Amino acid sequence: MRDLSWLAFNARVLQEAKDPSNHTYDRLRFLGIFSNNQDEFFRVRVATLNKMVRLGKTARVHLEDNPDKILQQIQQTVIAQQNEFDRIYAEIIRELQKKHIYIKNERQLTKTQRAFISNYFDEKVRTQIIPLMIESIPQAPLLRDKSIYLACVLGNTNNPMLQRYALIEIPSKVLPRFIILPSDDETKNIILLEDIIRFNLPHLFAPFGFNRFLGYIIKVTRDAELELDNDVNTNLIGELEKSLKNRKKGRATRFVFDRNIDAGLLDYLIKRLGMTKKDNVIPGGRIHNFKDFMNFPAAVFADLQPRSRPFVHPLLKQPVRIMEVMDRRDVMLNFPYHSFDSVIDLLREAAIDPFVQSIKITCYRLAKDSKVINALINAVRNGKQVTAMLELRARFDEEANLIWKERLEEEGVKVLLGMPDMKVHAKLCVIKKREFNKTKQYGFVSTGNFNENTAEYYGDHCLLTTNRNILADINRIFAFLETPTPKMESLRAVKTLPVAPYNMRRFFMNEISKEIRAARKKNPASILIKLNSLVDETLILKLYDAARAGVDVKLVIRGICCAYTEMKSLRRHLSAISIIDEYLEHARVFVFDNGKKPNVYISSGDWMVRNLDHRIEAACPIYDKEIQQELIDILNIQLAENVKGRILDNEQNNHYVHKTDGVEEVRSQIKIYQYLKNKSYRV
Repeated sequence: MRDLSWLAFNARVLQEAKDPSNHTYDRLRFLGIFSNNQDEFFRVRVATLNKMVRLGKTARVHLEDNPDKILQQIQQTVIAQQNEFDRIYAEIIRELQKKHIYIKNERQLTKTQRAFISNYFDEKVRTQIIPLMIESIPQAPLLRDKSIYLACVLGNTNNPMLQRYALIEIPSKVLPRFIILPSDDETKNIILLEDIIRFNLPHLFAPFGFNRFLGYIIKVTRDAELELDNDVNTNLIGELEKSLKNRKKGRATRFVFDRNIDAGLLDYLIKRLGMTKKDNVIPGGRIHNFKDFMNFPAAVFADLQPRSRPFVHPLLKQPVRIMEVMDRRDVMLNFPYHSFDSVIDLLREAAIDPFVQSIKITCYRLAKDSKVINALINAVRNGKQVTAMLELRARFDEEANLIWKERLEEEGVKVLLGMPDMKVHAKLCVIKKREFNKTKQYGFVSTGNFNENTAEYYGDHCLLTTNRNILADINRIFAFLETPTPKMESLRAVKTLPVAPYNMRRFFMNEISKEIRAARKKNPASILIKLNSLVDETLILKLYDAARAGVDVKLVIRGICCAYTEMKSLRRHLSAISIIDEYLEHARVFVFDNGKKPNVYISSGDWMVRNLDHRIEAACPIYDKEIQQELIDILNIQLAENVKGRILDNEQNNHYVHKTDGVEEVRSQIKIYQYLKNKSYRV
C-alpha cells in the first residue's frame, strides 16, 4: 500500500496542474513537481522493489511480500498518470496560446528567430556538447540519471548504407532549458534548449557526409539507493564516494522515450541499456524532464501576481538582540510565512557576541550558498568553538555535503559525520554563552532543514527557546553524536525530548494510550496529528484502537497514508485529509487533548519505520501556552481546508473536501498567512 499511496499523493500534485483556477504558471510548475517526484520514486522505490524481485525470498524482511505484483500495479498506475499528464499539458499549451505565449519547435521559427538560435548555438551551446557516436563505442554509453539526451539518426538520402546513431546530452545544468525568442509583435515565443540543438544538427554532422537528421529526446532513470556497510568501522566517506560513483552507472529502472522515435533506434537503445520492453520502458511525448518546468520563465506572463513574501516575526524585527528576546520568552517561527532570516540573524549574533563560547548544530540539507554555513565560519573566525553534525547521506545532497565538509574543516569547524548505520535527521542547535560568571544557553528545534532557500516554500515550525530541560537534552544528543562508538542506551539520559530510535515510538504510543483511557472514562479525548507520511504499522494500529475507544482522531497527511479511515468501527472518530497547494506542507505536529490541557509536540520525524528505527530524530514539547494555541489554531485552519484539501479514503480517490453551502471558503495557506500577519504577541 505504501507505494500506491505515494503515487496517489503524486496524483494530488497532478490535480493541481489540472485545476484551471490556478494560474497557468503554477499549473506548469505543478507539472514540474509531479515529474520530479516521479523520477525520485523510480530512483528509490522502484529500484528497491526490483532488487527485492532479484533477491527473491531473502529480501522479505519487514518489506513488501509481493514486489512483483506491486511493480505491475505501479506500471499500470504510472501509465494512466502519464496519459493524464499529457492531456493536461496539451490543455495548458492551449491556455498559453490564449495568452499569446507559444512554445515553438525548430520547424516553427521566423527568419529572425532562426538567425537568433544559430547565433545562440555558436556562442553558448556548441562548446557544451560532445556527440557520442554510440555504435563505435564498445561498451554501452553511460546515460546519466537526471539528464536528457537527444538520440539522433544520421543518414544520407543518396546513400542508404550511410546511417549512424548518435547521442547528445542536453546541457540543461549549465544553460537554461527555456530560451525566450525575439518577436516582431506582442507575442511571447519560447524555445527549448534541445530544439536549438535539433535545429543545428546539420552544423554538427554535415561535414561527415550526412544530410538527413532526426532527433528524439530520451531519458533514463537509475537506481539511487545507497547500500552502505553497517559496520561501525566502515570508512563512511570512502563508501559514500564509491556509492555516488555507482549511482551514476546504476541499473536502469526506467527508460522514457519520444513515442515517435525511429523503431530501429529504439530497439538498439533498449538492447544497449540491458533492458527489455517488459521493463519500465515508457513511451512519452516530445518533451521529457518536465521537472525543469518548475523554472518556466515567469517574465512571459503579463498577468502573474507577485507572491506573498515571508515577513519577519514581529518580536524579531531588526535591530534587536534575538537572545535578549529569547531571555524573556520562547518564539515560534512558522515558515514560509515567517522569514528564515531570523535564524540567520540569531547565528550571526552568536558569531559576533563576545560572550558566546560555542555553537552546535545539525545540518541535513543546506542551501547552495548557505548563509548558515557562512555564520558558522564567521563564528570560528571570532574564536567560537563550532560543531556541525553534517549528514553525508542526505539523499541526492551527498555530493554537496561532502563539499561542505571540506569547507567547514578548512575553517576549523569540528565536523561530525553521524553514525554509520543510520542517518541523523534531527534538526537541533544549541548556543552556549558565558557572561558575568553565569552560563546561559539558547537553542532551536525545527521540523525542517536549516535551509534558507527551501524555507521560502516548505511549511515548517522552528522553536527558539531557552528552556533548560530542552537545551540539556539537546546537549545530551550532541554528546551521544560526538561519542566515537555511541550506544543507544546512552540516550536514556534524554528526559524531555522523545528521540528515535530509542523511545520515540514508545513515547507516542503512551500519549495515545492516555487518550484511550480518558475516552473509556467518558472524558474529553482527542488527537490531532500532522505528518508528511504515516506508514508505521504499530502506531497506525494504536490510532485504530483510539478511534474505536471514542477518541476523536484527526490527521493531516501530505504524502503517504497507510491508515484505512473508512472501516465501520473507525468512521465516526477517524478522518484524514491532505493539502496540496503553493507551499509544501512539511511540518510534523502532534496535539493530545490531555484533559483539555493539551500536550503539544513538534518533530523532525514522520511515523515511518525508517524514521523511528533507522534515524536519529527528535521531537520537542511546546510549553509556552501562547505557542501551543498558535499551533492548534494553525492545525484547525488546515482541518477546515475546503479549497485545496483532499479526503484520504481507503481507495485513494483523492476527492476534494466538499464545501457545503453557507460555509466560509477556507484556503488554509492564505488563511494562515493572514492569521500570523495579524497576530499580536506578548513581550
